[in-house]
Amino acid sequence: MFDLTELRTPIVAAPMAGGTSTPELAAAVGRAGGLGFLAAGYATPQALAARIRELRERSDAPFGVNLFVPGPVPDVASIAAYREELAAEAARYDVDLPEPDPSDDDRWDEKIALLLSDPVPVVSFTFGAPPADVVADLHRVGTYVVATVTSVAEARAVASLGVDALCVQGPEAGGHSGMHDPYGPPPAVPLLDLLAATRETTSLPLIAAGGIATGPDIAAALRAGAQAVQLGTMYLRTPESGAKPAHKRALADPRFYATVMTRAFSGRPARGLHNRFIAEHDATVPVGYPLVNQLTQPLRAAAASQDDPDGMSLWAGTGYRHAPDTPAETLTSELWESAQTAR
Repeated sequence: MFDLTELRTPIVAAPMAGGTSTPELAAAVGRAGGLGFLAAGYATPQALAARIRELRERSDAPFGVNLFVPGPVPDVASIAAYREELAAEAARYDVDLPEPDPSDDDRWDEKIALLLSDPVPVVSFTFGAPPADVVADLHRVGTYVVATVTSVAEARAVASLGVDALCVQGPEAGGHSGMHDPYGPPPAVPLLDLLAATRETTSLPLIAAGGIATGPDIAAALRAGAQAVQLGTMYLRTPESGAKPAHKRALADPRFYATVMTRAFSGRPARGLHNRFIAEHDATVPVGYPLVNQLTQPLRAAAASQDDPDGMSLWAGTGYRHAPDTPAETLTSELWESAQTAR
């Protein structure tokens, strides 16, 4: 079974759903001695299987697959007013809004079945605690299991399930918070403080995530108790990234000068560049993942096709200004070299 200590470079490429985490990106990070990831979120089981095959063709380095843990089913009625509000956005982008589907669990059972029949070295979970029987089943096929936590309480709960490591995500992270309770307030404890507190409560290996953008950032996380660091935003502008061109440009555009936590695009807290959509809808969006995400999906896709960053979810962590357009293998190696110097 894989172990974090096997990594020549203790850098993990964060799983970024929606096509950003490509097999090409994961392979490039693996070549640099890090751990590449594929994101199962939003992908069909068939598409996920194809990406796993492609990654294996590109690289024999270990890699991971990330899954979204299904959460409580939102109240459909609470989404109705937001759907009406988004009618103006639908007209702007000339798309139809879908009817919310409360049964959507991101095809959880099928993806688990795929990863049991065709095991991968690492599987990580976000949005909740993986069921203990799923952890045990993955262990039986030789898979290393990682759970994402955003608080000490979550870490304690997950540690009892037999997982092999924890991904400790601070509020500085770009994209969705992995918080387990979608109805709670977004986590606020800074990453380094959260790492230190988590280290005091468990002996499990820790992967630090959230706003890490430089060699000194990596060194600080390792000193705080992490065995590895997970970076997502830093890879967004790499040529291997599947991020939309408008997203890549926005990360370097002075017009987008801040990141904020918002539920506007998905109904779950996520950090991204502040834009028009967030300004107009953040105050009125209900808690309601994945139904809100379903509503905004055609809007985001249309905005991307029209090269309009103000209608897109421009996920980004607090260190986004450091993200270069450097090839991912080179970037990984340079970051680790800088981290070793800073230690």
